[in-house]
Amino acid sequence: MSKNKKILALIPARGGSKGIPKKNIINLGGHPLIAYSIAVAKLSKFINRTIVTTDSEEISGIAKKYRAEVPFLRPKRISGDKSLDVEFFHHALNWLKKNEGYEPDLIVHLRPITPAREAWLVDKAISEITNDRKATALRSAHAARYNGYKTFRKEKEYIHFFGKEDFKEKEEYYNYPRQALPATYNPNGYVDIVLPKILKKTGTLHGKYIRAFITERVADIDDIEDVRFAKELLKEKKYMPLKRLLDKINRC
Repeated sequence: MSKNKKILALIPARGGSKGIPKKNIINLGGHPLIAYSIAVAKLSKFINRTIVTTDSEEISGIAKKYRAEVPFLRPKRISGDKSLDVEFFHHALNWLKKNEGYEPDLIVHLRPITPAREAWLVDKAISEITNDRKATALRSAHAARYNGYKTFRKEKEYIHFFGKEDFKEKEEYYNYPRQALPATYNPNGYVDIVLPKILKKTGTLHGKYIRAFITERVADIDDIEDVRFAKELLKEKKYMPLKRLLDKINRC
């Protein structure tokens, strides 16, 4: 991979959160939640810039303490519960181009709600999409606990199972054993990679050919039970580099 590639880690962290108040900065093993995403970006051998996009002065101050850049505050109008990811991507890219003339080649999207990551896996994802000329984006996922072919949507009083286009017309595939069905996956927050050229060309974050990056089940923090799971997960040896870096930053 060329050393001249501009690879930006973009970490979104709005101030509001209904499930857990101030979720992005809750204490997790002695450090705020957002710090773990900053740390893995710093440990990456490919990421050469780390920016937090937030509407909160408090989060901005904490992010800077942990050595992330916060060159702007995100407007409140694109920081609500119903705001879309594509909005803060557009805002960040437009601000950086206008104010700095900076345009990244890749954007590594690291959601704070997934604190337990290994830098080498983030780098593996970067390598994979860099070497895949067809891919328009990369998204991480883990194997679904419940197979998607056994799920349905309700239309009025009737059931319509998902995935029927993959089977013969009268085939009751939803009654098959799980092992006989194609595996399905749940997207997670481990690492997503966006190509700015695709965003500029199509107006969409991921485009048509989204490369799959399969991980183990991750801690996506949405409620207090998830926080407990994340705390236990982060005790594992493979996540110690994150803790060592964060402790080092705190001592400085």
